[in-house]
Amino acid sequence: VQLQASGGGLVQPGGSLRLSCTASGIVFSIATPGWYRQAPGKQREMVASIATGGGTTYADSVKGRFTISRDNAKRTVYLQMNSLKPEDTAVYYCIVNWRSRDYWGQGTQVTVSS
Repeated sequence: VQLQASGGGLVQPGGSLRLSCTASGIVFSIATPGWYRQAPGKQREMVASIATGGGTTYADSVKGRFTISRDNAKRTVYLQMNSLKPEDTAVYYCIVNWRSRDYWGQGTQVTVSS
């Protein structure tokens, strides 16, 4: 199983970024993908997840600003991040739960700074 994440970068406060994570080696349509993040000196925290039926879950801190979506044909999960704040700065990790196991992608750095 491999997860390839991309889309991080440097953005000013109020800006937007879209993260992507493409999976291989699994049946993506029956997996549950999501995103976590880890800021310096803090524990890793859940950001968002999306179920096979499309139901979504968000951390309170990102509700109304971030949107998770999935494209099963492309085996890809996306995280659209709008109205970014400096406190969103972190390494973002994609995760896929499949057959009761969690698989992690490499992190992608998101830095929100003026």
